[in-house]
Amino acid sequence: MDTFAGRVNHFNSVLNPQLSLPRDIRIMNPFRENPEILGISEKFYNKYYNDDKERTLILGINPGRLGAGATGIPFTDTKRLATDCGIRIDSFNSHEPSSVFVYEVIRAYGGPGEFYKDFFINSMYPLGFVIRNKKGNWVNCNYYDFPDLYEALRIPITDHLKEMINLGIRQDKCFVLGKKNAKFLQEINKEEQLFGELVVFDHPRYIAQYKSRQTPLYIDQYLEALSK
Repeated sequence: MDTFAGRVNHFNSVLNPQLSLPRDIRIMNPFRENPEILGISEKFYNKYYNDDKERTLILGINPGRLGAGATGIPFTDTKRLATDCGIRIDSFNSHEPSSVFVYEVIRAYGGPGEFYKDFFINSMYPLGFVIRNKKGNWVNCNYYDFPDLYEALRIPITDHLKEMINLGIRQDKCFVLGKKNAKFLQEINKEEQLFGELVVFDHPRYIAQYKSRQTPLYIDQYLEALSK
C-alpha cells in the first residue's frame, strides 16, 4: 500500500459499513454486490494513481445508482469507463448524465491521465443510498435528504473524510460539487479543520439536467478554478 492506488484499492476492498439507516433506506455497495467491480476499480486506480503523489480532492454528495453506485468509480459510468479510460465492464451497461459532464471537463483538462494526476474524486460518503418511492421503485437518495439520515451518517462522514486525507490528499484546498453539499461540508470543516479553502461548483447533475445549453460556460468555470 505504498502507492496512492494501493491505499485506495485497500480502502475499497474493506468497505463494508454496518449502518443503522432510517426510513427503509438501503445502502449500495458495488464492491460487495458485483464480484467484477473490485477488479475493475483496481485496474482504474492502478492505471492513474500508481504513484505516491498527493492529489486535490473533488468531493461529490454520495454515489448514484448509475455512476459509482454501479462501477465503484466516482462520476464514471460504464460508457466513460470504456471510451475514456479503456476499461470495460461486460456484466452491465450504465449511463449517468453527471458522468457525461465530468468527462467533458476531464477531456478539456487534458484527458484522464493529466486530470487524475492532479485530482482524486470521491464523495462525502463513499457509498450510495436508495429509498423506495410511492410507486414502489428504488430511487437515489442523498445523505442530506432527511435529517435523521444525516444524523446517522454525521460521524461516519467525518471519519470518511479523514480517511480520504490519509490516502494522500492535500488539505490546502478542496473542491465541492453542489451548493447544498458544500453547506454540510462547511459545517463539518468548521469543527474539524480538515481543509483550508473550500471551492464550490454547481453539481454536474444540476448542470446536465437544467443548464445543458450552458455546458461550455460551466466547463470553462470548472477549468479556471481547477487550474489555479
